[in-house]
Amino acid sequence: MRKILELENDQEPISEIKFDLNSRDEIPKILIGLQALYCNKETQKKIFEIIEKLVPANVDSNNGRKGMDLWKILVLGMIRLGCNWDYDKLLDAANNHIKIRSMLGHCIYSKVEYKLQTIKDNIALFTPEILDEINQVAVEYGHNFFGSSENSELKASCDSFVTETDVHFPTDINLLLESLRKIITLIMSLCINLDIIEWRKGKYNLKKIKKLFRKVQQMKRSNSKNPEKKAERENLIKNAHSEYLKLVKAVIEKAKITLFLIHTTDICVQIKIDEILDYIEYAEKFINQINRRVIGGETIPHSEKVFSIFEEHTEWISKGKAGVPQQLGLRVCIVRDQFGFILHHKVMENETDDKVAVSIIFEAKQKFENITSCSFDKGFHSLENQKKLGELLDTVILPFKGKLSEKRKDVEYSKEFLDYRRQHSAVESSIGALQNHGLKKCPDSGIHGFKRYVSMGMLARNLQILGHAVQQKELKHQRKKCKK
Repeated sequence: MRKILELENDQEPISEIKFDLNSRDEIPKILIGLQALYCNKETQKKIFEIIEKLVPANVDSNNGRKGMDLWKILVLGMIRLGCNWDYDKLLDAANNHIKIRSMLGHCIYSKVEYKLQTIKDNIALFTPEILDEINQVAVEYGHNFFGSSENSELKASCDSFVTETDVHFPTDINLLLESLRKIITLIMSLCINLDIIEWRKGKYNLKKIKKLFRKVQQMKRSNSKNPEKKAERENLIKNAHSEYLKLVKAVIEKAKITLFLIHTTDICVQIKIDEILDYIEYAEKFINQINRRVIGGETIPHSEKVFSIFEEHTEWISKGKAGVPQQLGLRVCIVRDQFGFILHHKVMENETDDKVAVSIIFEAKQKFENITSCSFDKGFHSLENQKKLGELLDTVILPFKGKLSEKRKDVEYSKEFLDYRRQHSAVESSIGALQNHGLKKCPDSGIHGFKRYVSMGMLARNLQILGHAVQQKELKHQRKKCKK
C-alpha cells in the first residue's frame, strides 16, 4: 500500500515550512524548489500523477503492507544527488535533519526512523523516463517563475562531459584476477549449498593466485642499455606471467568440470551456473590477451579491450584535457537554456558529439518547442549537422573545423556569432555544477542505474536553480519590507 503523501499529526503543512533565506547551502535551495512545485496546485497535480507511475500497473496501491510515500522517495532522491551524498549520509539526514524531516511529512516529535536498505530500494524505483517527465514539469514551472511565456524564445547551449563509472584502472592482469575471484567465490557458495566438497581449498587457491598476481604486477621492464640484461628481464617477465596463467588455467578447468557434473532443474542454481560461466568466458578472454601481449609481443586492438567486468558499459574516453589523459565512464550531453535550466540530456553510448548534435536538439524541441537557437563547440561540427540543425533552429552557432573560407569567416566573425560564442561558456558552468553535485562519478551499478543516476542529477540541479531564484526573490521582498 502506497500513498503520495501522508502528513503526521501536528505536522505543519509543507507550504508553511520556513527556511533560512540567507543560507548558501544546497539543502535549503533544493527543499525550497520542491516546496515551490508542491505549493502550485497545477504543478503539484502533474508531479503526483507522474510519481504514481512508480507503483507498477498490476499492483493495487490501496492494498498490502504500507510502503514509503511517493513524495518522500522524490525528496530523498533529490537530496542525495543535489548534495552528492552516499546512502549513509542520506540515512542520517533523513532521521535527524529537522527541515528534511519536515519536508518528508514528519513532526518534530516523530519517532519514525528510516532503514538504509529501505531508502536504497525505494530510490531505485525511479526510472530515467519518470525523472525526465518530472524535470520537464519543473522546468516549465521555472520558466513561468522567470516570466517566460510559451511564446518566449529559449536560447540554448549544448555541450558534453564525462560521468565516470565506479571502476578501478583496468589492466588485463587485474581484470583476470577479478574474474577468478568471482569464479571461486560463486562456485564455493554453490558447492556449499549442494554439499559438494571439491572446493574446500577455494580460499587457499585464491591466495596463491593473488600472490602470483602481485609478483607479475611488480615486475618492470629493464631500462639498461645492455641488450643481455634487457633480454634477461624480458624472460623473467614472461616466466612470471606464464606461472600466473598456468595456475589460473588449472582453476578454470576445475571449475568447468565441477559445473559439468552438476545436474539440476532448480532455476536458481542454473542462474548461478550461468553467472559463473560468464566470468569464465571473461577469464579466458583475458588469458588470450595476456598471451598475445606478453608472450607474442602483440598490441591488443582497442576494440577488443574490456574496461570492467562489472560495469560493462564503461568506455575509455580521451578528451584531450590538460592533466586528464583518460576517463573511464560515459559521455553525457546536455542542452541548457538562458535561465540555467537543463532542458534535456542524453547518455551517449559509443557515440561522439558530432553523432548526437541533431538528435538531442530534435528531442529537446519535442519538449520545448520555443527553442530558437543553440550554440555548440567545434566537436559537434559536421557538414550534415550544419544543414540539419539549420532546419530545426532559427540560429545555429556551430563553428567549423579547420581553415575557414572567406564566406565562413564573415559568419563566424560577425557580432551576433561572437556574442553567442561568449555566452556559450555558461554551459561549462552548468557542467561544473553538475559534476560538483554528484555527476563526477556514478556509484550506481549497471547501465540502467547509470542513466537513472544522471537523470536524477539533472532534476536535482534544476530544483536547486529554482530554489535559489525563489529564495532570492523572497529575500529581496523581505529587505524591501524592512526598509518601509
